[in-house]
Amino acid sequence: MGLIIGGAVLLTTAAILLVLVTEHEERYVMQAQEHVRSLSTSLVGELRPGMESNTWTQKELKAILNPIATYSNIVALTLYDKHYDPIFSIDGKASDKKADLDYPSLSANQFSLGVTQRDGYLVSVDRVGAKVYPIAYLMIAVDVKRPLDESIRSLLLHSLPLIGVFLLLTLLVYLILLHRLMSPLFALSRFMNQVNESKDYSLRHKVSRQDEVRALGENINTLLETIEAELTINYEQNQTLIEQQQTMTRLANYDSLTGLPNRQFVMDNLRLELARARRHEEDLVLMFFDLDGFKGINDSLGHETGDLILIEVADRVTTLLREGDLVARLGGDEFIVLPDRDTSEASIKNMSNRLISAFSEPFQLRGLALTVGISMGVARASDADYHLSQLMSNADLAMYRSKAKGRGIYTIFTPDMVESHKRKLSIANSIEQAIQNQELVIYYQPKVGANGDIVGFEALLRWHHPELGLIMPGEFIPIAEQGGKISTITRYVIEQVCMQLPHISEWIGRRYRVAINLSGHDLRDSGLFDTIYALFTQYAINPEMIEFEVTESAYLENFALSNKFFRRVSNMGCAISLDDFGTGYSSLSYLTQISIDTLKIDRQFISELENSERSRLVTGAIIDLAKRLSLNICAEGIEYIGQWDYLLEHGCDHVQGFLFSRPVPLEVLTELPRHFDKARLEAEQVSR
Repeated sequence: MGLIIGGAVLLTTAAILLVLVTEHEERYVMQAQEHVRSLSTSLVGELRPGMESNTWTQKELKAILNPIATYSNIVALTLYDKHYDPIFSIDGKASDKKADLDYPSLSANQFSLGVTQRDGYLVSVDRVGAKVYPIAYLMIAVDVKRPLDESIRSLLLHSLPLIGVFLLLTLLVYLILLHRLMSPLFALSRFMNQVNESKDYSLRHKVSRQDEVRALGENINTLLETIEAELTINYEQNQTLIEQQQTMTRLANYDSLTGLPNRQFVMDNLRLELARARRHEEDLVLMFFDLDGFKGINDSLGHETGDLILIEVADRVTTLLREGDLVARLGGDEFIVLPDRDTSEASIKNMSNRLISAFSEPFQLRGLALTVGISMGVARASDADYHLSQLMSNADLAMYRSKAKGRGIYTIFTPDMVESHKRKLSIANSIEQAIQNQELVIYYQPKVGANGDIVGFEALLRWHHPELGLIMPGEFIPIAEQGGKISTITRYVIEQVCMQLPHISEWIGRRYRVAINLSGHDLRDSGLFDTIYALFTQYAINPEMIEFEVTESAYLENFALSNKFFRRVSNMGCAISLDDFGTGYSSLSYLTQISIDTLKIDRQFISELENSERSRLVTGAIIDLAKRLSLNICAEGIEYIGQWDYLLEHGCDHVQGFLFSRPVPLEVLTELPRHFDKARLEAEQVSR
């Protein structure tokens, strides 16, 4: 303790001495600057008359400047003309310091007017003459370092004895006080060491004296109480922060609805896994799927039911996974499965089939049995060169290939899908241009009545692409639907038919109907009816000449919208035809609830009429059902006379197929016969 107090006294004394020396140095330099400034002003005043008249000689200049050069701290005096060229220079008594100042290389134009301090020297530059028209410049270099050092030494020699006496007296007083304070302070020190070692802030110091040490002890006890309370609060706050941090981490990396890892987590994880797989020359498999039918449930039953479906999906998939497998929700109804390093073909197929099969059972929610399937794409890291974005793109391509194949299946990515995707992109990007350039051409396939007369046509679309050649609607219509351009194409088809109807009417010379196909996307277009009405008005079309065809599945997918739309067009005079009847999975009870005029028998039944008793029975039943419901019946895909004979025998109203004509453009259509004789057709078929 004594050493500490002594050291503190010494440090205090040293600090005081340092302040004293610093203050002395500053005052000395300020006085020196004032002295040099005054000296320079005096010399400039003395030099000015002769410099203005240009009468000073070297001898006269020396006589003026030499007295100043005798000062002990003057390094040199130099007189420059107005161009800073030296006129006269004289060394002072401190000229030995020229080298330190680098005086020979100095010039007055290196300094601003006034006094400048530089490395322990003062350099004064003053103007001789008026400010606007200076005659000359006077530079005086003064050594302040050496006299300042001498002044400081003198100060210390006079101050140190007094400081020494003060120091001894202070130490003596401190030693006396130290003796009285030592015992209780040591007790406090031992107590504080005990607290420090035990970290027990509930300990308290026993206070017995009635002096400052007692107050110190009480303050220490109060401090310990405060520390103990703060530690308790800090502990509680730290626990809260830890819980909040865990919550934030979970929110950042996990989906709040399903509890599965989210997009950010799985993407970060995938980057690491791809880097590891590349280093070890291994492969990695990514399974990407979304839900089939989820949008319909979400739209019809609400988002709350949709959320429950997503939770159930997460639970089902999680129960199928092995230890180390990862499942994540990307967003919406999209999910990713990352199997744990087993990339064999058998393992991929096994897991894919298990995932597909897991959704064969409907979800039981709120008394409803809701069926949701999945379409899945599988991609390997090696096919993407271990690039994350390419791997995701490959899995996405494979998934959409599954949807195109019919949903509820999985597809493993192959490199040829990239070329297929490029073709799809090219088609998607060319649709607008195709409409503008009229590359989309309407083809017509005749519909023939029981007597062989043409009674109508089905309008079919063909795309004559300048680079890709003929593109069939089965390829570009789904692309247009995905790109949101199907409404534009439908309007184009309706308008083209309206424009060509007068030519057809002139050629056929009797009543007929042209059937135009509508998709499920068209039925969801709230502006479709207004478009049809506007086109009919613009081209003065009799609505009774138009029939709209829609597939059974498209009608039932949008049942309420379809009923509303077809009632409106039916009231306007158009006919309605239900296409692909019999290929769906729905109940026949809906036939009593919809507004249609014609049932079309799908070609798959017609193609097997001559070979399959079951197909004949189904076809006959459909015709009989249509007659009982007072509906017309039309069969498509007729290629042989025998098929036509069977259909005529069972009362089929209209037929169409290659037996009569392939779909042809308008200019070829008008060259066809308007009546087809069965005998001639039979003869032609035999000759083939």
